[in-house]
Amino acid sequence: MRQLFELCGEDRNVRFSPYCWRVRLALLHKGLEFEGVPIRFLEKQPLESADSKTVPVLNDKGTWVKDSFAIATYLDDTYPDAPLFGGTICNAQAVVLNDWLNRTMLMGIFPMIVADIHGKLDAKNAAYFRETREKFLGRSLEEAQAGRADMLPAFRKALAPLRAGLRTTDFLSGAQPAWLDYAVMGTFMWAKVVSDIELLSDDDELAAWQERMLDLFDGHCRKTLEAE
Repeated sequence: MRQLFELCGEDRNVRFSPYCWRVRLALLHKGLEFEGVPIRFLEKQPLESADSKTVPVLNDKGTWVKDSFAIATYLDDTYPDAPLFGGTICNAQAVVLNDWLNRTMLMGIFPMIVADIHGKLDAKNAAYFRETREKFLGRSLEEAQAGRADMLPAFRKALAPLRAGLRTTDFLSGAQPAWLDYAVMGTFMWAKVVSDIELLSDDDELAAWQERMLDLFDGHCRKTLEAE
């Protein structure tokens, strides 16, 4: 069985990593069957075969691949049907987009939900998360998240390039969703799984796009959130 190792909370059904969600959606796009294997922050042993300390990790029937972007390119190379990228030029451009998403979108969301993530963890993993993330943030998790109302307008404004991509198409990748849609939606799912924050206003073009993404794959994302 193909396995996707995914970050989970105290409840192993709570899978909240943005990177893991990107891969999960890519696998669904490819129509590839897989088993999601929940892994907590401090559970490193199952990842040793991939020489990795972080998820996502894909075990594709004995072939181990780590890093969400590397997994996506591996999937396109190995299973060319239903491409995620669409050629070497698109792959090269996606490297730039991936960096932008991680720096602008992911890091913009992180301080707004960091205390909520902590609340989803068991005591041992919560202590690890607090120590490492407070060192990174230079303040407490609660102090970081307390300012999210002030951070939200700037975050929404920073998403303007994504809105531009929806001016003439239903999806960021064109008429049908592909890697960019899954990378963005995976990041939104991170926040949706752990927090009640509304990152998008109701009249935002991205909110309508998000509804379309929630309906994909027989409503996979929507069903996940409803099961919370």
